[in-house]
Amino acid sequence: MTTRNVGLYWFGNDLRLHDNVNLLKAASEVDELLCIYCLDPEWLLPNRYGLVMMSANRWRFLKESLLDLDKQLHQLGQHLVVCFEAPVNAISKLASAHKVSLIYRSRPTGYYENQQGLALQKQLPLVQFVETDTLGLYGLDQLPFPLAKLPNTFTQFKNIVEQLPVDQPLPPVDFLPSSPVLKTDWLNRFPDYLKLTSEAEQAIIFRGGETAGLRQLTAYFASGRASHYKERRNELDGWENSSKFSPWLANGNLSVRQICFNLNNYEQKSGANESTYWLFFELLWRDYFQWYAPLHGKQLFAFQGIKQQKPLTSFYPERFRKWCSGNTPYPLVNACMKQLNATGFMSNRGRQIVASCLVNELAVDWRYGAAYFEQQLLDYDVASNWGNWQYLAGVGADPRGKRHFDLDKQTRQYDPDGLFINKWQGGIQHLPLDSVDAADWPVVAG
Repeated sequence: MTTRNVGLYWFGNDLRLHDNVNLLKAASEVDELLCIYCLDPEWLLPNRYGLVMMSANRWRFLKESLLDLDKQLHQLGQHLVVCFEAPVNAISKLASAHKVSLIYRSRPTGYYENQQGLALQKQLPLVQFVETDTLGLYGLDQLPFPLAKLPNTFTQFKNIVEQLPVDQPLPPVDFLPSSPVLKTDWLNRFPDYLKLTSEAEQAIIFRGGETAGLRQLTAYFASGRASHYKERRNELDGWENSSKFSPWLANGNLSVRQICFNLNNYEQKSGANESTYWLFFELLWRDYFQWYAPLHGKQLFAFQGIKQQKPLTSFYPERFRKWCSGNTPYPLVNACMKQLNATGFMSNRGRQIVASCLVNELAVDWRYGAAYFEQQLLDYDVASNWGNWQYLAGVGADPRGKRHFDLDKQTRQYDPDGLFINKWQGGIQHLPLDSVDAADWPVVAG
């Protein structure tokens, strides 16, 4: 009797069929294949910062991405198995029950995701693990230096790698072996206790999934806006003022190499300029943090960052709550935070403004801001989010030290007529920042 080779594909931040080298490998190497995604219950429990890791907006986008992936797998005679359990436990049981010999996944950048992989390998010593770099422009073997020699600053990194050729994206998978498990109605088991508010429902501008991501990729370059990206990218609002690729990129609905490929085609047809280069420049920034995170491991989440120097900040619960809800003395900050809470998105300029406010004006521990962004942002990416927060707080890869934005100047420059502030109701009540003083005596306004 011939033994059938059973594989398991462990989906993570690579929820797509196009440019997915691991899925293509699995299709050619195994006789049967389980396609797995694990919804870890810990994502919906308070973390060390007192926040659940995923907002209702993030939860919705993920659900849409999984549904779209399942639909595409169905067209290939496959289906997605969604496990409502921690990955190590869920995959260990599935691998043992179905005699899995190979497990495929994209190599993650986050410390804890890598620890999960190591724990799983320890539990399944006879299973072969196949991990490949699919989340960035380059694989580790394409970089002209070992990971331990990653340059200390982005500029140094950019100067070394920006002339390297980027591989063309791989075609979508068009065949998959059948699954050894029957399709289950996981959608009815999908936890729905994270509900969008009616305001958030009305503010939805992003839909999750590879189909929606590829549609935006095509539409953006067809619009010609790439030729004006640099001069518009700092606008605080407006769908047309940036590419809006980031939510699909963060969830792996879009491949970064596919974006680069479409950008190169656009430059050949419509001409290259400073704006089209700046799109590539931003992809390089993202790539830098994809290596920064695995290099520094747990230090990505440390108060003193990678510089081993403690910021002069602390944790003020009331200030942090007011910042989260958009109820600070700073109207522009309030408008940005209310935009984030409603839509799950904020412009790059807005992120820098609110982060600077939290760290400098409010003197709050930067990690609470990073954790709140993790909860709210549709385009949350562990490497970019925590790396950028370190950068702004002065404990990361910024050679200049802590970044401090003049909020009045930012308001005059980016919202001179108050249109953005009015749209998102960023106006303030004239109340003190703290309702108690250092000795916990109530502050009397007057």
